[in-house]
Amino acid sequence: MCKYETAPADPAISDKERLRLINEPLLTWYHANARTLPWRENPKPYRVWISEIMLQQTRIEAVKPYFDRFMQALPEVADLAAVEDDRLMKLWEGLGYYNRARNLKKAAQQIVDEYGGEMPPRYQDLVKLPGIGSYTAGAIASIAFHEAVPAVDGNVLRVLSRVLVSREDILKQSTKKRMEAMLTETMPKQDAGSFNQGIMELGETICVPNGKPRCEVCPLGKLCLASRQSLTDEIPVKTPPKKRRCEKRTVCILECQDRIGLHKRENTGLLASLYELPNVIGHLKCEQLAEAFGLNPADILVCESLPEAKHIFSHVEWHMTGYRIRMKGELPKGYIAAGKDELKTIYPLPNAFGRYTKLIK
Repeated sequence: MCKYETAPADPAISDKERLRLINEPLLTWYHANARTLPWRENPKPYRVWISEIMLQQTRIEAVKPYFDRFMQALPEVADLAAVEDDRLMKLWEGLGYYNRARNLKKAAQQIVDEYGGEMPPRYQDLVKLPGIGSYTAGAIASIAFHEAVPAVDGNVLRVLSRVLVSREDILKQSTKKRMEAMLTETMPKQDAGSFNQGIMELGETICVPNGKPRCEVCPLGKLCLASRQSLTDEIPVKTPPKKRRCEKRTVCILECQDRIGLHKRENTGLLASLYELPNVIGHLKCEQLAEAFGLNPADILVCESLPEAKHIFSHVEWHMTGYRIRMKGELPKGYIAAGKDELKTIYPLPNAFGRYTKLIK
């Protein structure tokens, strides 16, 4: 039996009327159960913006320490606009999807130039900024500026699809736009920020993406057609993801006089502009490494095999084998000689190499 009483789930009512009926039970539940989060305790527009970008593709608990570190280093829009790229990437290190950080800086510079360093308060202006789509603009506008606009992400689409027993593909833009249009008409005008946070919270904690939804404690239980019709295993509908391409790579921890050899990646493409451990395509043997990494074989003191590792990107998987090479003399030209302490403070290394960076002594 649902803990929260709602109107009966009459299948004859329209989708819009059903969505109007979720407002009261959802807000009641959210105000009683909302998690304490740093960006909720102080919902300044800048803080809401940074949190929403960080939360894309990343779990809330994982984001918290990164958010606190970012706010301490760059507390205002102007600080973000002026930060050096390497410093920004280092602050973002561990969150992945680094284009999010690059777009943050571009948007901050635009906010400084066009809005005097203050975030624009309207959805129609926010959505024009780099890296801010309809969901993020809706979240900022409703939470920080109390504008009655929806914020529809994957969590929201899952909840709405189940409530309405919709079999539309939630990965299609047409589905998202239809849901946004209905919520624009039906969501509460006076508490839009809480409504948006409430439906997202419901999707994260009760109407969950992986595993069985907790319908028995859902405030929308009596309104949810998928729950009443035992269709939560079938809904939402999503296009099966394309199979990722697998790529073999050999990664090298190149040690020389307490320095670690690094490369900086090109300015475009995967992991653009980030520093990396030297790596090449293919799984090589120890005797092949000198030529592959431009080393003098006579300078190699130790060649030690390291464990295999795997990293998954959106469209490709890296299947890696690794080696530790200790050298005498100096690193060859083309390598950045980084002190081990500098790896912690200066050079941003992607998570893709995390299995190997942990092995640097």
